[in-house]
Formats: sequence, structure tokens, C-alpha cells
Amino acid sequence: MQLYHFFNSSTSYRVRIALALKGVDYQHHGVNIRIDEQASEEHIKLNPAKGVPVLVTDDGQTLTQSMAILDYLECSYPETPLLPDNTLAKARILEVAHIIASDMHPVNNLRILSYLKNELGISEEQKVTWYQHWINEGFTSVEALLTRHGHGSYCFGDKATLADCCLIPQVANALRFGCNLSAFPKVLAVYDHCQLQPAFQRAAPNQQPDFIA
Repeated sequence: MQLYHFFNSSTSYRVRIALALKGVDYQHHGVNIRIDEQASEEHIKLNPAKGVPVLVTDDGQTLTQSMAILDYLECSYPETPLLPDNTLAKARILEVAHIIASDMHPVNNLRILSYLKNELGISEEQKVTWYQHWINEGFTSVEALLTRHGHGSYCFGDKATLADCCLIPQVANALRFGCNLSAFPKVLAVYDHCQLQPAFQRAAPNQQPDFIA
């Protein structure tokens, strides 16, 4: 198993959390998206979409897109499930996961922010305002869903799920951008709890070989 990823990429981070929770070993390959290594000819052979993460399975199959990778890991390593069998409970978890993966992250990832600044000419202040707006929109929805349906130390119960794999990197990025998350106590409580768990600690950006302070 090989993982091509960047330490501060939230999509990479969510995959690392799942791998750590499931106890799956992998070879690390750092891809520095800050200097466009994801656009190199070598990387495009792995991922035509020019992104991270990329998972290369033990039998040489290449997978891109973090949610597809998470689904593969869930099916391939069922011993530590991140989704329950109950249909409604599973849907609740995926509801939160996809708010983050489909609504929040895509409008705030590095290539979007770079395009806004470099091609459309917005200022650094406007870029931060854009980022914080979509963080607030997304976490308002997540907070409401956790208030209605969440329980326990994690998003849904006392075991980590796919929702936690997606939530923790998004909170980490929001804090890095200086977002005020005080309006989201449920979100922050889950984040704080996960910071104490070994699997989440192993997956953290500052624990990766390519970490840049």
C-alpha cells in the first residue's frame, strides 16, 4: 500500500486518519502541492486530475478522490468499521461527511484559492473573507446536524466514524486560517476529543515526514 499525499491537505489527512484507525500500514510519498508537484508529468500518470491523495493498493491499483479511497478502505478492511450496518445511522454519518467533502472543501481548496488570487486578482483579505464565509456556512449545517442527531465523544457515538475522518481535517484547516469557531461547540468538542486519540495523532500534519513548520 502506497499513499501519495501532502501533509496539510485535508483530503490527504482524512485518508490518513482512516488508515490509522484501521491499522493499515503504507509507504509514504510526499507531494508538495505548494510548488505544484501534483502537476508534474510523473504525478499526472497517477492522477490525471492533478491532486492528492492517491492510494496505490497492494496489487498495484491506483485510486484517487478521498471519498472513493475511504469507501475502498471501508470495504477492504471491515474489521474496524467506520460506517454502521444500520441504514439510517449510516446515512446520518454520510450526511455530515458530504457536507464537508462536497460543500465546504471544494470551494476552499488550494487551487480554488490560488485561482481567486492569481487569476481573478482578489486581495489576501478578500481571499480570507471568502474562506471564512464558506467555513461558517458549512459548520453551521454540521453543528445543527450534530445537535439533532449526534451523541457521544465523536460525531456519532463513542467510536470514530467517517464523519470524524472528514471533520477533524476541516477544523484544523479552519483554525489555521484564523476562523472563529466559537459558534460551533459540538464541532469543537469532537475535535478536541479526537486530538487526544492515538490514531488521530499519528495522522496529524505535524507527524508526517514531509511536514514543513
